Amino acid sequence: MVKRKISRRRAVTSILALGGVTFGLVARVKGERSSILPADRIRPPGTLRETEFLDACVRCGLCVQACPYDTLHLAEISPLMPTGTPYFTARDTPCHMCETIPCAAACPTGALQLSTINAAAMGLAELSTPERCHSYTGAAYCNSCYQACPLKGQAIRMQPGRTLRGGNFRPVVNADYCTGCGLCEAACVLQGDAAITVRANHATRR
Repeated sequence: MVKRKISRRRAVTSILALGGVTFGLVARVKGERSSILPADRIRPPGTLRETEFLDACVRCGLCVQACPYDTLHLAEISPLMPTGTPYFTARDTPCHMCETIPCAAACPTGALQLSTINAAAMGLAELSTPERCHSYTGAAYCNSCYQACPLKGQAIRMQPGRTLRGGNFRPVVNADYCTGCGLCEAACVLQGDAAITVRANHATRR
């Protein structure tokens, strides 16, 4: 049997390469922790604080598979979000507020923890561009966002009164009840961006 001797140069090169890979992985994890996520990329209901979530989430995709509405997606390789983590965009596919919270139930690591869907704090809706809202401008009476809200009268109400743009009603969001599901944003009748939008809540959970 011929014994192969590993040269000192080769050994040093291998060690340096391994160190480089390790450094790269550490840098990537640190980058994920410090990255500022887009406001329209919303985490599933029951998500822990972002840093805790990234520690707990193993990118298994079980929450995505469990969603009956195909709401959730896994982030692809991009500087915007940590690869393989679940999210949804309200304008495209909002959360339908399933009472059984199947996405959280499917999570094997506790990255998603929620006992009741009404306690979710995925984000907060706001009338972000009132100048485009039909009711706010008086172009027409529209309450599509109010009708779509699963907690209508609590999370969203139509407040009567003259607006600065000449309308007679406007949608008002109550932060104490809004779950950030995005159903209001998805229901907005405007073409393109909605007048009412959900800003994701990546920092805290209710």
